[in-house]
Amino acid sequence: MAARRSAEPHDLAARIRGGLDALKLKHAAARFEELLANPEGEQSRLEWLWSLLEPQVCQRVEARVERRIRESKLPGRKTLEAFDFSFQPALDEDLILELGTLAFLDQGKNILLAGMSGTGKSHIAKALALNACRANRRVRYTTSEAMLGALSASLVTDTLTKDLKAYTRPDLLVIDEVGLEQVEQPVAKRSGLMQKVLIPRYEPPRSTIITSNIPWDAWGDYLDDHLGATALIDRLLHHSHVIVIDGPSYREHSHKQEVEKSRERRRVAKKSRSRAAKKTPSNEKKRS
Repeated sequence: MAARRSAEPHDLAARIRGGLDALKLKHAAARFEELLANPEGEQSRLEWLWSLLEPQVCQRVEARVERRIRESKLPGRKTLEAFDFSFQPALDEDLILELGTLAFLDQGKNILLAGMSGTGKSHIAKALALNACRANRRVRYTTSEAMLGALSASLVTDTLTKDLKAYTRPDLLVIDEVGLEQVEQPVAKRSGLMQKVLIPRYEPPRSTIITSNIPWDAWGDYLDDHLGATALIDRLLHHSHVIVIDGPSYREHSHKQEVEKSRERRRVAKKSRSRAAKKTPSNEKKRS
């Protein structure tokens, strides 16, 4: 059998270009041209191959993360790095950072965040949701008001079974601002819909993060269904991290700071106008 003739370098380059184009690997194709134009010395074959593929891999990962974030309905991108732990010194920073590793998702644990408005509950919930998106997990963010409103509308259109899947199937569901909403339907319906979302997530366990301005023992009054609330809270608290943020409101603090900055700007402007007014007569006297 005749020995197989090796392809010429320019033939191989053309084949690689054609293959990358057929696979629609445009980032790898661009990197291939860079490597041909500026070959990097002392690279092993595996190193060279990875330097070719790395841009394409990074692009795919970034696109996947963006898709996860878009599908999650997250409003903005909060991060744990941006959270001001010094403002809430009573909060267990080590626990929050540990939750950021997403081990709770693998364990099927819930996170229940309670506290007054402005204490950082939503920031932490959204940051954990963003981490989950970056880890290629299915995430859904919603406020309690938006979820209950959407599901109430589905009762009218007879699409409840289908619409519930958006909240029961994700690996992580974030229900924000429980207790703040003003839902325009009977509270009895509110209880039933909340149960239809949360009870199916109990088994098999799928993690849920809930932020609430009302204490857990007040859910019976909130839902106007003490028996149903007990069943919900019992399931939520089972294998859960319960975090109560008993601290000041960051929004109120920021507002006070902004008011003070505004006052300082007005004081500075007033002093500048006063100095300018004092200089004006002397300048006019010199001109005369």
